[in-house]
Amino acid sequence: MPEILVLYYSRKGSVKAMAELVCEGVESVPKCSARLRTVAPWSINPNSALDEIPKDGPPYANKFDLTECDGLIMGSPTRFGQMAVPLTSFLQGTGSEWLTGALSGKPAAVFTSTSTQHGGQESTLLSMCLPLLHHGMIICGLPFTEKSLNETKTGGTPYGASHVSGNNNQNPISENEKDLCRILGSRLAKLASAVKAI
Repeated sequence: MPEILVLYYSRKGSVKAMAELVCEGVESVPKCSARLRTVAPWSINPNSALDEIPKDGPPYANKFDLTECDGLIMGSPTRFGQMAVPLTSFLQGTGSEWLTGALSGKPAAVFTSTSTQHGGQESTLLSMCLPLLHHGMIICGLPFTEKSLNETKTGGTPYGASHVSGNNNQNPISENEKDLCRILGSRLAKLASAVKAI
C-alpha cells in the first residue's frame, strides 16, 4: 500500500490547512495513505527535536519518514521567494539519505502560501524542487487540464498548489485552491502507485 509523506512547515496555519487538504487528495486514491509530518521551528535544534512531539498537530518528521515513504509532498510558506528556514534546515540534514539514494526514483510535489498575490509563489515552488531533484526524485506538478487551475483568481500554479492568505492571514482557502491541493495529493498518489507497481 503506497504511503505518501506530506511534510510541511507552517507558522500561521495556512500551510498546515493546505497539507490537510493534500492528505485528503492522497487518501482519495484507493489503497493509498498519507503520513502527515511537520518540522521543528528553527529555534529548536533539529537533532534534539526528532524525538519530541509538538504540543499539537502531527509529530516532527524524522529520517525514517523519508526512507519509508513511497512519495513526498512538501509545503512551506514563502520567505523572500524561497522556502522557510525550518524546512531548508531539515532537508540540509539529509546527506546520508542522498548518499544511499533513499528518495531516488520516488515521486515528489510541492505547495506554498504567500500573504500577497505576487509574493514569490512560483520561485518558492521551483526552488523547493531543487533539493528533491538532487535526491533523484520525480517531480509532479499541476497541468492546465485541471479546470481549477484555469479558473482560479487567487493561488494555483502549474508548479504546485498555492494559496494567497492576505497580510494578516485573513483570506480563507478558496474553493479553487482547495481543489488544487486535493488534486496535487491525488496525482502524486496515483504516480507513486504506478511507480511502486513497476
